[in-house]
This record gives sequence, C-alpha cells and structure tokens, in this order.
Amino acid sequence: MFYWFMKYLVAGPLLKTLFRPWVVGQENIPKTGGAIIASNHLSVIDSVFLPLYLDRRISFLAKSEYFTGKGLKGWVTRVFMKMTGQLPIDRSGGKASEASLLTGLRVLGGGDLLGIYPEGTRSPDGKMYRGRTGVARMVLEAGVPIVPIAMIDTEKMMPIGTRLPRVRRIGIIIGEPLDFSRFEGMEGDRFILRSITDELMYEMQRLSKQEYVDVYATSVKEKAPTLSR
Repeated sequence: MFYWFMKYLVAGPLLKTLFRPWVVGQENIPKTGGAIIASNHLSVIDSVFLPLYLDRRISFLAKSEYFTGKGLKGWVTRVFMKMTGQLPIDRSGGKASEASLLTGLRVLGGGDLLGIYPEGTRSPDGKMYRGRTGVARMVLEAGVPIVPIAMIDTEKMMPIGTRLPRVRRIGIIIGEPLDFSRFEGMEGDRFILRSITDELMYEMQRLSKQEYVDVYATSVKEKAPTLSR
C-alpha cells in the first residue's frame, strides 16, 4: 500500500509535474508474468523515476547497508528504499550472492518485475561499464524475458555526491524485450553467461548512446575513490 500511495498520490504526481520526464517505449513492458528490467545506472534517482512510468510494481535489489543505517539519515534512507520497492541483499559474495539470486528468483517466480543494474554500481563518470553476469544467470534460471532500459541525463540532474536534484528534464528509453530461451539449461556455462550479458549491454548502450568501457565500474572507483561518493 505504501508503494502505491507514494507513487500515485504523493511523490509520483509531484515529480512528474516538476521534472517532466520524457518516456519512449512503455508498450515494451510485458503486461503480465515475470520479467527482468535491466537499466544503466547513472544516479541514485534512477530507482525513483523508472517505477513512476511502469504500470506494474517493480522491485530492485539493493545492498543491505541501505536498510541498516542509524539516526535520521538512516531512517530517511530506509523509507526511500521501501518507497521505491527495493529489496535488501548482501553483496559480500559467496553464499550471500546465492541468497541474492534466490531473492530475485522469488520475485520473478511470483510473476513480478525485477529491476537490476547489470553494471553493479552507479557509473562514476557517465560512461557505461562492463556488465556482471549474475543477470544472465537469473534470466536463464527464471526463464523470463529481459527488457533493456536507458536512463538519460539522470547524472546531470543529481550527480554523485549531491544531496538534492537539479530541476531539469530527463529521459527513459524502454527497449524491446530480449529472449534468451535458446540458452535454456546452460546457466552453468560461464561463456554463455558472458555472451548474454554482453548482448544485453550492447543493446543498453545502443539505446543510451553512452561511451562503453570494457572494464567493471567498481575497478574504476577503487582507483579513484572520490568518484564513488
């Protein structure tokens, strides 16, 4: 109830009126059944504006630290996470990664939409980086389509390190669903997983027109920590 209340009665109308986002391809979101919504990730507000233009509820996988903060800031962050339909996951690897996979599969198995950022983190500089193969494994195990999304100019509205968004228009481009059913049963093949992920990233880059860099965004942030703030 809280999700729909904020989307249709409080935050949604205000944000649409103030920022006037433009959207292309809303008809490409499946009307029913589970599907993965895979987007580039330029700003924290990507998870705010994308759900506003989907008729169906979407759940995102978010790192668990966002749900455990203390004080006023921690409370505000938790409310924001719940408002945007995000689910806490442990991204420390190993068994935690398996738990994250199972969380996503439960969402998809229930016939719902699951939002994923294949790059694994926000772009530090507006470029698109190499995708993580976890999204490909989830696609094959769940047997669902994946819809590529391009968020446009959200990093200009709210750059990393800023607290409040700037008033400017952003865009959302929703591509046609991708079907990887031809690889059914091959989720254990790392070469297949990389091939699927690269095809997805190519389609996202085609929609967004971002410069593509074939390294992980996390490695760039580790070399220049200030870019991750």
